[in-house]
Order: sequence, then C-alpha cells, then structure tokens
Amino acid sequence: MASKKHPNKEVDAAVRFAERCGWKLVSPGRSAHCWGRLLCPNGSVNISCRCGEFCMISVWSSPRNGLSHASSIQRAVAKCILTEGRDDDV
Repeated sequence: MASKKHPNKEVDAAVRFAERCGWKLVSPGRSAHCWGRLLCPNGSVNISCRCGEFCMISVWSSPRNGLSHASSIQRAVAKCILTEGRDDDV
C-alpha cells in the first residue's frame, strides 16, 4: 500500500516517515473508518511494545487538524521502544 497517497500533505509526510522507519502501511478493511493503519515492524507475539502487544497507529482520512495528526503519528513512531536506530534511552 506504499503507493497510496494521503490527501493531506503533512499526514502523507508522516506516513512516509513511518515507512522509512520500517513501519508497514496496511489497508484497514471495508468496515473501518480510517484511511489506513501503520504496523510496527517488530510486532510479534513474543515481543511486547508500548501498548503491551505491538504498535498500531490508525491514520485518519480527514483529520480535524492535519498537522496535529501528523505530529502524533511521528511521535508514536519515535516512541516505539522497538524502533531501530533510537538515540535516547526511553
């Protein structure tokens, strides 16, 4: 789903940032209300991440504030404890 472009340029840039960090953009399915979902690259049944299972971020198609939504996506990607190449020890 990497070729799908988000209509909001800030959110699209945040999605591309997540993909460069190894996150996978997947289709939400027919009954979902979001545009897509970002899945942590290290999510598995043996490893727990910040939410206890694995990281998943819903990307909304028309957020009320695109810049705020993009910032929250980037923040979640940066705070993932399993993301490689982290500089801090959080």
